[in-house]
Amino acid sequence: MTMQERNISFNNFEQCIKCTICTVYCPVVAVNPNYPGPKQAGPDGERLRLKDKFFFDENLKYCMNCKRCEVACPSGVKIADLIHSARRRYSSKSPGLREVILANTDAMGKLARPFAPIVNSVMATSPTKSVMDSILSIDKHRTFPKYQGKGFIGWFRKEAQARQESYPHKVAFFHGCSTEFQHPEIGKAFVKVMNAIGFGVKLLDEECCGVAMISNGLWKSASKHAGHNVKVFTEAVNDGLPIVGVSSTCIFTMRDEYPDVLEVDNSAVRDSLTLAEKFIFEKVDSGEIKLVFRPDYRARIAYHVPCHMEKLGWSIFTKALMKMIPGVSMTVMDSACCGMAGTYGFKKENYHYSQEIGRPLFDQIKSLSPDFVCCECETCKWQIEMSTGYDVLNPIQILAEALDVEATTKANGVTVK
Repeated sequence: MTMQERNISFNNFEQCIKCTICTVYCPVVAVNPNYPGPKQAGPDGERLRLKDKFFFDENLKYCMNCKRCEVACPSGVKIADLIHSARRRYSSKSPGLREVILANTDAMGKLARPFAPIVNSVMATSPTKSVMDSILSIDKHRTFPKYQGKGFIGWFRKEAQARQESYPHKVAFFHGCSTEFQHPEIGKAFVKVMNAIGFGVKLLDEECCGVAMISNGLWKSASKHAGHNVKVFTEAVNDGLPIVGVSSTCIFTMRDEYPDVLEVDNSAVRDSLTLAEKFIFEKVDSGEIKLVFRPDYRARIAYHVPCHMEKLGWSIFTKALMKMIPGVSMTVMDSACCGMAGTYGFKKENYHYSQEIGRPLFDQIKSLSPDFVCCECETCKWQIEMSTGYDVLNPIQILAEALDVEATTKANGVTVK
């Protein structure tokens, strides 16, 4: 079967009933007149592209790959996959220096780490932002996430790895680039919670999930990363380990984008890839583990469901876990895209659209005035923190803070030598 034949049968665009509901739910259409919209860019465009690649429209680059069109589609058409598969097959635009820099999140993190304080200071200055704006077209209004001088892996090996074999159960942890280079506190929280419920943590020889490479057109690099990760995941699954992550976008990409966009077969491991919130809730719900929370923990939380979390359909697990914490008052915000979409919101041509897309979300957060926002996506975190001033915590951080570790460990009969 050729790639073209596979796309016809797999994406099944002929199921489109032309209801246009995907266009109604598309956050880009509402703010950017240059984008043709998911129906025209997806199933309508595919009919024409299969006749002649001349019909490919480079303006498909404005698709954020948020998947809201696919969530809304009553016929199950994989609209965003059609769009990005078309970009992969027909685009004549080669990634520039900006795209290479933005896509290689792990490589840039490794380069920045030895000089993290200097890099963070320089990147925050107006002259640097102006230069990047004029030379790389990375918008000068964008605030960059800060690199950490000491990463999660280093902390884990020094402070936690030695005791992991003592726990009765094990999980393989896909921590992702942002946990390693910008937010090691999320990985530390994951280890804390997992250990408290009796699970030792094993790190993987992972590569970046590749989502930024997909967004920026580095298809070969993304496929290479995907192939490596699937191989590593297969080894973990063969050892009986579930693969648990803390980023909704990483997990979504590795479960669905690998086969649907990159054509990398992950069928042997897909069902073993899960998010921490889903994993923990299912263990609690089945009676396998117990969670005991601190009686003095109090928090007013606004929960933003990331777009890829909506596509996964797993926000119910985060909501349920947060509601288990006695001192938490949680408001689930209206379904809305934050506008960041990974590296999309860094680009000068997208920045204005990115902010306009996220404005309703920002306004709702400000109106609620929570103690902080809860969210499973790191780039949503960057966008919301920059645009509202409110801190954004991953759910695993909230669990780690609210958990009575000693009581939970005792309730689960965990003993560590």
